[in-house]
Amino acid sequence: MSTSNSISTHAIPDLLDTGSVPAPSYSESERTKLRDRIKQLLKDQDAVLVAHYYVDSEIQDLAEETGGTVADSLEMARFGSNHSASTLVVAGVRFMGETAKVLNPEKTVIMPTLQAECSLDISAPIDEFSRFCDRNPDRTIVVYANTSAAVKARADWVVTSSNAVAIIEHLHEQEQKIIWGPDKHLGQYIQQQTGADMLIWDGACVVHEAFKAETLENLRANYPQAAVLVHPESPMGIVAQADVVGSTSRLIKAVTELPNELFIVATDNGIFHKMKKLAGDKQLIEAPTAGVGATCESCAHCPWMAMNSLNNLVSTLEEMNNEIIIDESIRQKAVEPLMRMMSFGQGPENAKNH
Repeated sequence: MSTSNSISTHAIPDLLDTGSVPAPSYSESERTKLRDRIKQLLKDQDAVLVAHYYVDSEIQDLAEETGGTVADSLEMARFGSNHSASTLVVAGVRFMGETAKVLNPEKTVIMPTLQAECSLDISAPIDEFSRFCDRNPDRTIVVYANTSAAVKARADWVVTSSNAVAIIEHLHEQEQKIIWGPDKHLGQYIQQQTGADMLIWDGACVVHEAFKAETLENLRANYPQAAVLVHPESPMGIVAQADVVGSTSRLIKAVTELPNELFIVATDNGIFHKMKKLAGDKQLIEAPTAGVGATCESCAHCPWMAMNSLNNLVSTLEEMNNEIIIDESIRQKAVEPLMRMMSFGQGPENAKNH
């Protein structure tokens, strides 16, 4: 059983019409000055930089060089919890900063910009999502990590793309019926894998939804030796062609482990920086997003991730602004499904205590 609750009336900002946001252009001397300034500010502010795989490669490198990390959203928050720094600088999109704050209430959490949103987060406004849940009170509410703290607070479980199938499978074995939100493509993939009874919210990632199945088929025909790596936020026509379907971390691991020398990658192209660092001998091709009238063969880069720059990273560290603030009553509710998910990783029986 799969039902969608349409939310197509929610406008995605005009920023997306451009395909992507061009990264700022720095001279070599400007880049060096900015990097040195950021390194000093991180020390002065007792701060650590945690960056997502999709942000600019310069910021990824800075995070690793200064004792921070480059990771997916949950590992970014976990890293912050285990680090001694009093301030977490989250380079990514807003829900990642919120997750870090939910799990680290005693720390200051700042971001290069608070304007960096996520189409999945935007697609599930808390008021509408709550009404949807209220109409189906017999269902367990499971939400993807790409949601606001308020939506997480409404949920029974939070999941990531790496553990969603296992958790839904566990709930299905307990004969629980599910409300799933917000990514419909990931929801359909999970439902296909588990057979669970799921009501699926009608949200999508603007990056992953743009991949084109027919043009991917043509690309595969041109490169039959290539392994196809796909994030499950992609449409089923893309997922069906994959050799590996998985989270950002899983796809990076696949490049290092599979024997193929050539890979077609269907996720945000920001991932290529880490892939090339770990498997520089492999050849990587972006899966096609091109359609009729497209201006580029692949435009697969989140425009909000592209808002993170060396300039606004310096600015937020100098001014200690762009702080993530979450109402404590919401935070306390949101931390429960997050902790339940993390306990599940230690064994399903442990999740019952949260």
